[in-house]
Amino acid sequence: MKVDTSLPARKYKLYATWKRDMETMHLPFPREWSHTQFNLPPNWKEVALKKMDEVVNKFRSVKLFLDICVKCGACTDKCPFFLGTLDPNNMPVARQDLFRSVYKRYFTLTGKIFKGFVGAEELTEETVELWYTYFYQCSQCRRCSVFCPYGIDTAEIMIAGREVLTAIGLSPRSLTEAIAKCETVGNHMGIPPAALLSAVQFAEEEIKEETGIDVKVPINKKGAEILYVPPSADFFGGPHWGTLKGAIKMFHLIGLDYTISTYASEGGNFGTWLGYEHMKKINRKLVEEAKRLGVKWILGGECGHMWRVIHAFMDTMNGPIDFLEEPVSPITGTKFEHAASTKMVHICEFTADLIKHGKLKLNPDANNQYVVTYHDSCNPARVVGLIEEPRYILRHVCKNYVELDPNINREKTICCCAGGGLLADETIELRLKAVRPKLEAIKRTGANFLACICAIDKAAFTEYFDHYKLPITVGGVHELVGNALVFD
Repeated sequence: MKVDTSLPARKYKLYATWKRDMETMHLPFPREWSHTQFNLPPNWKEVALKKMDEVVNKFRSVKLFLDICVKCGACTDKCPFFLGTLDPNNMPVARQDLFRSVYKRYFTLTGKIFKGFVGAEELTEETVELWYTYFYQCSQCRRCSVFCPYGIDTAEIMIAGREVLTAIGLSPRSLTEAIAKCETVGNHMGIPPAALLSAVQFAEEEIKEETGIDVKVPINKKGAEILYVPPSADFFGGPHWGTLKGAIKMFHLIGLDYTISTYASEGGNFGTWLGYEHMKKINRKLVEEAKRLGVKWILGGECGHMWRVIHAFMDTMNGPIDFLEEPVSPITGTKFEHAASTKMVHICEFTADLIKHGKLKLNPDANNQYVVTYHDSCNPARVVGLIEEPRYILRHVCKNYVELDPNINREKTICCCAGGGLLADETIELRLKAVRPKLEAIKRTGANFLACICAIDKAAFTEYFDHYKLPITVGGVHELVGNALVFD
């Protein structure tokens, strides 16, 4: 494999955030700028180094990862963006080194003394341009960390780098537009409460047409046992709509005492990819709403990056969540002990437990029109270890299930290449290059239905299949569950 030293991926940059969104989010240095003309503030270097010092000392993992890399090369060919572009700066270690070299120059004794001899480099405007380009060509999927003998997490370093970029007024529209909507309206899609209620009502009507059953979704119900938080894309339509309906059908069938909130109507958290404080602020809405409604625990929907926040950050970020109870299924009595601190359970864990205890009557023939394969979303698989539960469900709700190549699935999954802020029109050419190995693997299965448990996966793969005119439907695991449910 020969790298392309002309840096072919350097041309791919996310568009600049709108000034109005910078003001809404209280981001520093709100102004008009573009991805080709940064218009940096006069004191940008001072601000950047101050922020770099802050994040390196605040997050011990970042400092550790910057210090312990031995350049063994185990990660070099594990990033789909490197495989797709052969740009050396998209090797995980090289992407880290863009940040590490500046860290060495200003924050280590050897770097201050020996400078370039130890790989330490000055912070320049060109460096900032490289940071903005390549830090936002990392989808935060963490595949490289699986193969690193030290477990170095490139995503942690990239988030630190993005925090520095944000401090000097550089952040992409693909993230800030969604975050601004979430912090003002309540979800990334910008769906106001009235529109959300209309979407839920429409789902109820469709379920009535499909099953003959009258279903009523509880909204903002105080005292409900469970707060259900799906990604807001589920209310929007497209490949997500069947997932919402499947969950509603299942909850009705088992008589679940739950509610959906119009205030905390977003399981996703784009703040995860921009910086700690916005991640914390968005996550806090879930915590506050669970407390306001007086629920016992929270059930999370088919969202990917939501679960990195829940399992890696939530308890220390907005905890302790001691006003909620340790989750226990009201249907089976199963105690979800791993959720003792977060008080949140993934819907796939919940559903797999229902099936295991015989609480769902299923007709897998209802999905006989599909040959189903399953794409492991990067965060549920690698962060949560949620690998077997979705497969357990799929084997019970459809008869034609085939596995993808485990070398690029399960904990080694190649992601959809649209996370981390990359689900944007301006990145489609880059993403199509990066996702090619996964698309080829999907085609080899002969499947005509790709099941995912991530809203970004569903949107991205739908886009890819449309581009290549592949006759493959994209949907959620709970869309197939909804199809297979038997209403007596």
